[in-house]
Amino acid sequence: MFEKREFLRRTLLLCTCMSLAFSAPGVYAATCATQSQMDATLRSTFTGEARTIAAIVQSGDTQALRAKILPAIASDFDGIAQSVTSLKPLVQTATMTVDSLYLLDASKDAPGAERTQFFCGSPIVVLTFNGLPPGTYGLVILHATGVQQPQQISLILASAPGNQWQLAGFYAKPMVHADHDGLWYWVSARKYAQTKDDWTAWLYYHIAETLLSPVDFLSSPNLQKLQQETQQAKPKDFPLDKTQVSLNAQGASYSLSAVDTTTQFGGLDLDVHYLPSATQAAQLRTPTEARKQVTDIMTALLAQHPGLRQAFHGMWVHADQGDSSVFALELPMDQIARGTQPQALNNPPATR
Repeated sequence: MFEKREFLRRTLLLCTCMSLAFSAPGVYAATCATQSQMDATLRSTFTGEARTIAAIVQSGDTQALRAKILPAIASDFDGIAQSVTSLKPLVQTATMTVDSLYLLDASKDAPGAERTQFFCGSPIVVLTFNGLPPGTYGLVILHATGVQQPQQISLILASAPGNQWQLAGFYAKPMVHADHDGLWYWVSARKYAQTKDDWTAWLYYHIAETLLSPVDFLSSPNLQKLQQETQQAKPKDFPLDKTQVSLNAQGASYSLSAVDTTTQFGGLDLDVHYLPSATQAAQLRTPTEARKQVTDIMTALLAQHPGLRQAFHGMWVHADQGDSSVFALELPMDQIARGTQPQALNNPPATR
């Protein structure tokens, strides 16, 4: 969900997917050791290598990082270099701490295995990979804190000849969104769900999922519980998966195509997109008519879902044609007029 463009994520070695269910560990040859199960030497090696790479990221020295890349994925280095360049100003002065270590042994797996799962620790954390080449790997999760936008950085290290570990995967995601962490959003989402404010609950749950899951291929009992609660809060009238929802505003019907969140102006704003009809698109050419059109949508949406007013700083509304917006406006919630709840339309949802 929210603001995927903000995330710096580069998969260098393999395609990954999230495990949606736990399976019996005995079925798989791959094994996992957590930080507490490693011997001191290996733990120190992982920690030292992770700190070295973290320091390179903080300095933005992409040439030094290139020397640590696994040769098999060297052709993908430009992507990780771009990610590191974007990440540098966010973590340059951060305090780096190692949050989690996992040793992943898939050396006995058959080449070409479709899926490899590692069952780590207790309670069990499941790491699921698609197309993982046989070998020994390490997953290190670091936290960059003490800065305005704390980040979590995950590194996949691959065992190489000469007792070396080379970088095989790089992921970075924020730890906070609009000054709050994932646990805060989870607790808040539960409260909104209890009051049947499904739109706010749904959006807050997705922010919590994004912040609390360091990488998409990691699953845990807590994350599964979060995912289950998220699905239970799924609204019936929310635009998802290219399905549009009709909104009645001042006697006109508007087709909402997407609702998300954004922090473009610092605070947590609702981000609404709609597809204007031909008549509505023509009205957008006149500034006063365009402003009235989008503010009518704002007023109607808040009347239909009043909880959004307290949960968000403001609202963006974008009128889209094709892949671009032909008009957009942002207003703080206290500048959006209050209206009466519009009568629901019985129009069947359209698909793009």
